[in-house]
Amino acid sequence: MIEFLWVPFLACLVLTGIHVYLGLHVLARGIIFVDLALAQVAALGITVALLAGHPIQSGAAYWYALAFTFGGSFLFAISRTHRAPIPQEAIIGIVYAVSAAAAVLVVDRAPQGSEHIKQLLVGSILTVTLKEVGTLAILYGIVGAVHWAVRRPLLEISFDVPTALSKRRWIGWWDFLFYASFGFVVTSSVQIAGVLLVFSYLIVPAAIAALLARSITGRLIIGWGLGFVVSVLGLVASAVWDLPTGATVVTTFGVFMAAVAACLGLQALIRRTRAKGLMALNGIGIATFTAMGFAGLLLLIFPRMDHHWLNWLEKAVPSVQLSFLTSDERETYQDSQEAVQRGLSEIQQLRAMQQDVQWGTRKISEEKQERLRQYLASRSEITAGDQMVLNHLRSQARERQRFWLGIPLLGIGVFGVSALARLRGKTK
Repeated sequence: MIEFLWVPFLACLVLTGIHVYLGLHVLARGIIFVDLALAQVAALGITVALLAGHPIQSGAAYWYALAFTFGGSFLFAISRTHRAPIPQEAIIGIVYAVSAAAAVLVVDRAPQGSEHIKQLLVGSILTVTLKEVGTLAILYGIVGAVHWAVRRPLLEISFDVPTALSKRRWIGWWDFLFYASFGFVVTSSVQIAGVLLVFSYLIVPAAIAALLARSITGRLIIGWGLGFVVSVLGLVASAVWDLPTGATVVTTFGVFMAAVAACLGLQALIRRTRAKGLMALNGIGIATFTAMGFAGLLLLIFPRMDHHWLNWLEKAVPSVQLSFLTSDERETYQDSQEAVQRGLSEIQQLRAMQQDVQWGTRKISEEKQERLRQYLASRSEITAGDQMVLNHLRSQARERQRFWLGIPLLGIGVFGVSALARLRGKTK
């Protein structure tokens, strides 16, 4: 597996190096979606090149994308230095929406348009070549060298706007230099990584670093380290579970962002609890009882809808569901549950075999590959049928649980919220 992932991993490291730095500028300027907008503008350029008969990975498509991106960069630079009645973020959003819609219209005229849209969104980083990674590293190294050479004015117009306005006569041109170099990076990245992955490498590491450090150097170190860790975990997860690589890495970024936010929130809660005692938990208690009451109300009114909390509880404690089934229904439930487990185990083995064939670690004839595919499809259908039986039994249980669980939960929620609200009123 390592021999297939080390080149995509190098590509992720190259993306991390330049995008984390540019992401700090983007956050400081408050133009969070400028990367997404410029990436979409670049994607529009690529789709126009596609309609003109050029492949997505061709040099002509790259120059189309670069020309479109420079046009967007000029527009954003003008919108910042020449203030309009609407904020710059609104202009960025409009550019993104119009570019996305125009790309859909253009691709609609191209054969296999949906596949091209998917490739532009999630990219094809798994198939990137060492030559492409080397080219990107050289290009981004040049951009980084330019930013280092003129770091003082570029940092001022991002992090200290009043000083930049008082000292820099040609601030508009510095702004255009930033957006042009930024657009150059985005255009080069979109072709191999896709819009979503480029946006994630730009924003998420910089945002997490801004939560954990104040200095620019500290944020760069944290952002680069996070990009390294997420790249490793995302690529390995996509290979182990046979998932789309770009989407897996983006989701891994989201998980890390949620984990950091949860840890910081927990730290703040601990500090408030030490300062104010248990009354600091009053708001959490009200929110918890509100959720309980709302869950009970939904179960009472809509018993057949998806109640995920009850599904998780029944998975952990099966007796919660079995106690609401008749003896015949329990027997059917046990048989179907065992059949589903056997089916899932077989499907997992078959998919592992299919993955080995795709990766080239196992050689079988085309006839056996087709038989494997057909057997996997039929086994999946049988398992889906057994799962439908379980879903029907679950619906039967829900009809009985609506009164025995829904009403008590609703009553506990209402009583808890009322009691904690009165307690909060007395302490004020």
